[in-house]
Amino acid sequence: MRDSGGVFTVTDNERGQRLDRFLQTQMPERSRAFLQKLIEQGNARVNGQPHKASYSVRTGDQVSVEIPPPVPLEAQPEQIRLNVLYEDDDLIVVNKAAGMVVHPAVGNYEHTLVNALLHHCRGQLAGIGGVERPGIVHRLDKGTSGCIVVAKNDTAHCSLVDQFKARTVRKVYRAICWGTFARVSGRIETDIGRSGRDRQKMSVRVTRGRAALSEYRVLKQFPSFALVEVTPHTGRTHQIRVHMAHIGHPLVGDAVYGRARAVEIAVDRPMLHAYKLSFTHPCTGERLEFEAPVPEDMANLCKS
Repeated sequence: MRDSGGVFTVTDNERGQRLDRFLQTQMPERSRAFLQKLIEQGNARVNGQPHKASYSVRTGDQVSVEIPPPVPLEAQPEQIRLNVLYEDDDLIVVNKAAGMVVHPAVGNYEHTLVNALLHHCRGQLAGIGGVERPGIVHRLDKGTSGCIVVAKNDTAHCSLVDQFKARTVRKVYRAICWGTFARVSGRIETDIGRSGRDRQKMSVRVTRGRAALSEYRVLKQFPSFALVEVTPHTGRTHQIRVHMAHIGHPLVGDAVYGRARAVEIAVDRPMLHAYKLSFTHPCTGERLEFEAPVPEDMANLCKS
């Protein structure tokens, strides 16, 4: 990766291209948004002069790029123990603990996965979009445990984002769901959108939603609940929780999408775990798969 920029000469074959597009062909490891920001800030110049991203480059133009040091993220590093499943110069895969928020937000500015990674990966973050931060490409709810991959640089970040968009990332979850399943496997396909009654919830009963697809398989049926494997083929907010509630089998411990039961089980989170995660390594092209053991609270419930 060109961490300090460079100077590029426009050829006959490249003339007429937008400045930002030309730079993207020269620096494919950088996102277009990042390059547009460089141009806007005057860190990418044509023949020594600043130009807009829409400028049409000409044969012989000398385009110089200077990449400033990453700006520190406002979130502060915190020494929080992480269960690391894999790590290299480009990415890190963590078995996130239940109860940990992924990214700082209103009400959760501290003790998040980002805070922990800023400490764990100090000196290794090349800057995602010019900011010294871990590249979050997908999220798990606060109460959900399990596998999550995070990028350390723009190249890895762009590749992983593209893989999630193309749905080539495979995610497999373990869930404990209420009730006795009439079918041992099934396919749930609906639209999911923000609930019109409660904006904090998602719902399948919407006029404007996004397509969502999940497949499930019952691994073991217990008297009042079941251990279920769920594979979401899309990544909608709360998708598994919404889909399992939709078919009458909400997650045990889910106070948002569940309902009162004759048999109560004392758990403090929805029983959902990101069990497996597989994707293609952004730099080596190798297909990687990771597995996070089912956490103790779920394992103990399935022993009872």
